[in-house]
Amino acid sequence: MSSRRFMNIEREIEKYWAKNRIVEKALHKKGNRGKFYFLDGPPYVTNPIHVGTAWNKIIKDAVLRYKRMNGYEVWARPGYDTHGLPIEVMVEKSLKIRKKKQIIDEVGLERFNEECRKIVYENLNILTDQFSSLGVWMDWSNPYVTLTDDYISSIWWGVKKIYEKGLLKRERRVFHWCPRCETVLSDHEVAQGYIDTKSPSIYVKFPILRKEREYLLIWTTTPWTLPSNVAVMVHPDLTYVKIKLKRTNEALILLKSRLGFVVNEPYEIVDEFDGRRLEGVKYVAPLSDLVPVQKDLNRGHRVVLSDKYVSEEEGTGCVHVAPEHGKEDFEVAMENGLPHIILVNEMGFFTKDAGKYAGKYIFDADEEIISDLKEKELLYKRETIIHKYPHCWRCKTPLFLRSTEQWVIKLTELRDELLKANENIRW
Repeated sequence: MSSRRFMNIEREIEKYWAKNRIVEKALHKKGNRGKFYFLDGPPYVTNPIHVGTAWNKIIKDAVLRYKRMNGYEVWARPGYDTHGLPIEVMVEKSLKIRKKKQIIDEVGLERFNEECRKIVYENLNILTDQFSSLGVWMDWSNPYVTLTDDYISSIWWGVKKIYEKGLLKRERRVFHWCPRCETVLSDHEVAQGYIDTKSPSIYVKFPILRKEREYLLIWTTTPWTLPSNVAVMVHPDLTYVKIKLKRTNEALILLKSRLGFVVNEPYEIVDEFDGRRLEGVKYVAPLSDLVPVQKDLNRGHRVVLSDKYVSEEEGTGCVHVAPEHGKEDFEVAMENGLPHIILVNEMGFFTKDAGKYAGKYIFDADEEIISDLKEKELLYKRETIIHKYPHCWRCKTPLFLRSTEQWVIKLTELRDELLKANENIRW
């Protein structure tokens, strides 16, 4: 039988259902075994359905039909997700918007929102026709849509309840940030966007204060974070060494266990000690003469201890701390009362406080920073690595870590309650 014949059969059945109000009758059929409530995990309305979307809805429809056949009165209201950035990104492209500021200054919020709403309902109607054509028996005349006032009111009701339970909190933390979308991404979203990326891997000498040609050796794959450095972490209980390079007569401090991975030239070990001995050692930030705010902190840059975030697996055991651009860095800074330097804006550009690097896109500044370190004779070694680096799953822009104030829900306080509730769910 040809595919055209199958399509004709489908159309005939659709006409029969419509003429005899079959779907409507099924949706309003009273059951003798009670009610079965179905909550539709809504598809997003950026595009027509694909095979995965269709398969998802067909499986749901099969379960609902089974419940009806077993005597249940089934609540089968479909839903559409219209909130979030995907729709906004589509409109930004159509209006040739490159920066969020253009929405306010050039387009206007009212027009922008109306364009978003227009695309939502255009796509929503297409999806409804497609799902109906698949024979999915849901109440397509009354879907819930997340942009409507009644839905938004229900969300605010939920937020109010969370607040009343003391679970809603506004706090400053470090999150993955998309400079194009100018927003935070959740851990779930970040996990969707890892891409093999080529990055610089550099070893930098941090001059120890009032010590001639003596340095802490740090490693980083994000040179652009060096202007924001405030401290160096070392492990209190691991063994460190001071070595003297025969080539330059310089002294470097690093983990003994990392020597063979980092130093590939003749040297002499002149001292060996636990990392704890380095606590409080002061140093000069390598870019302090180029970033004025760093110069102001010069007498404050010091070594702090951390047995949580210093590892023997990579680097040198001397970890550069930039609290605004690392979750661990932020935590260690809070524990040790370290200052925070904010030098990067929402769009990923250095602010005026970044001195020489002001106005530059952070990832574009890497090469200039490396060049400056080399000129100062503070670049010990440069390599290139290919690693998985997070990109925005919406626009494919490289993400970066940035501290920002956000509303968070303290779900960890509900963990035991959630696990107990899970025992009563038949998955």
